[in-house]
Amino acid sequence: MTTANLTGKTLFITGASRGIGLAIALRAARDGARIAIAAKTAEPHPKLPGTVYTAAAEIEAAGGKALPLVVDIQDENQVAAAVAQTVETFGGIDILVNNASAISLTPTLQTPMKRYDLMHRINTRGTFVCSQACLPHLFKADNPHILNISPPLNMDSRWFAPHVAYTMAKYGMSMCVLGMAAEFREQGVAVNALWPRTAIATAAVRNLLGGDETVRRCRKPEIMADAAHAILTQPSRACTGNFFIDEDVLRSAGVTDFTPYAIDASAELLPDFFI
Repeated sequence: MTTANLTGKTLFITGASRGIGLAIALRAARDGARIAIAAKTAEPHPKLPGTVYTAAAEIEAAGGKALPLVVDIQDENQVAAAVAQTVETFGGIDILVNNASAISLTPTLQTPMKRYDLMHRINTRGTFVCSQACLPHLFKADNPHILNISPPLNMDSRWFAPHVAYTMAKYGMSMCVLGMAAEFREQGVAVNALWPRTAIATAAVRNLLGGDETVRRCRKPEIMADAAHAILTQPSRACTGNFFIDEDVLRSAGVTDFTPYAIDASAELLPDFFI
């Protein structure tokens, strides 16, 4: 049995000014959810669409309530302040989505330590910091969920060899799922991961992974948003410790036609990493 929707729920979503984070926010907004947008982009970026303020406007237009928060999740004091402001504004937090992520698909000798540190501070540490800050409020929620946008843990060396630093940083997020799901099972906090079967059309794909030709072989972020919605409406005590794949979640929910999610239905889809 699922809760019907996310009406009246408060979501704290990191990296929600664009891409998958924004898509998850907009899907929740259609239910009338309240969304804290914790993201770093306050001013328009030449290569990256969206700011916390444009995201807030889209969320309000979709039927939700938005709280734009300029937050660098590398700074635990900024995270604590953002969580406090969310609770003060909306009265609590029901759901945390750890979506913010940094990527550099570089081999060991071509990975500057600055990039290594950035990925680990945002991906692994940022996920841990945000979870730690939100948990005291999640304990008070009726159906508390943490959802990390991170891959299933797979110790096959082929996922490490080409970009070991990135893999370690993303798997750190997944290890948070593994540990925290067991740690907070008694308190009824669901902790799950969600990852796409195929590449998703985001700014990172366009800018770093091959441009328009690669984007043509991607799915839209809405597939992740619909899958996240299906997970976040499950009873938290019955749905925790899972490493979900978007397509599998939606198939279980009765979706049989995935062509509306394709950027170009005639293009061969590009499998995502770690699958």
